[in-house]
Amino acid sequence: MRVDRYSIGSDMTASPQPFHDANARAGQASTDAGTDPWGVRRAENLLTSLEGVLSARVVTTPLGEVSEIHILATSAQTPKQVVRNVESALLAHLGLKVDHRKISVAHTTEVQPLQALEQVAVRTQANQRTVLFEDVVVTSSSRPRWITATVTLSCGGKSEQASDEAPDTPKNRVEACARAAVVLIERLLEQHGLALEGTQVVDGFGRTLVMVGVQAVGGRQSTLLVGTAEVRQSAEHAAVYAVLDATNRWVSARRAVA
Repeated sequence: MRVDRYSIGSDMTASPQPFHDANARAGQASTDAGTDPWGVRRAENLLTSLEGVLSARVVTTPLGEVSEIHILATSAQTPKQVVRNVESALLAHLGLKVDHRKISVAHTTEVQPLQALEQVAVRTQANQRTVLFEDVVVTSSSRPRWITATVTLSCGGKSEQASDEAPDTPKNRVEACARAAVVLIERLLEQHGLALEGTQVVDGFGRTLVMVGVQAVGGRQSTLLVGTAEVRQSAEHAAVYAVLDATNRWVSARRAVA
């Protein structure tokens, strides 16, 4: 960790009054002076909202004058840039002019900002999904006016395929893709069975959606799993995504127990 301190001498505000909140001038609510007489928490909350700032501490004298401001920041910006941002934020939002030499900045690479942590959490959750979509291909079958739907899914880095045949109609093409996806997902389970209950292409919220129902059977229990997906590339693609939407969480829970 590196600390860049600007310590100092000169003044900041002439009067030992609580921080002047610009919102208060506009008639908006400000922090209760009884619980935060010098506006310290308001200033600290403002500073921690700045880009790259992980934490902030404002130290005041008994008369309410700012004596020190300590900033913990990422290395995304230089100390001078962080100091300028702190000065500008305090002046614009609280009407407080602070001498830059009273601001110290510590850089750290050991703590990630909240936004980075959220992005890591999203990626981790995505990587934990049991089954991932790879491809779906619809070709002509050897039978006249029939099609063959071939779906490719992956699990743990391993890809597998399954096919299903159906008459060449829009509804049957969607169902064939959904059935092939269900067959692949069922291979992941040893003590549970899956069966396609049905598919529907519906309009809602100004979009076309594919909705599927999948019966999940384990022991004496049967559960209807429902999933949806927006039609973007094709209704056949959406059918596979809808099956994954219906089953991924259910399958993950049972594989975890196993």
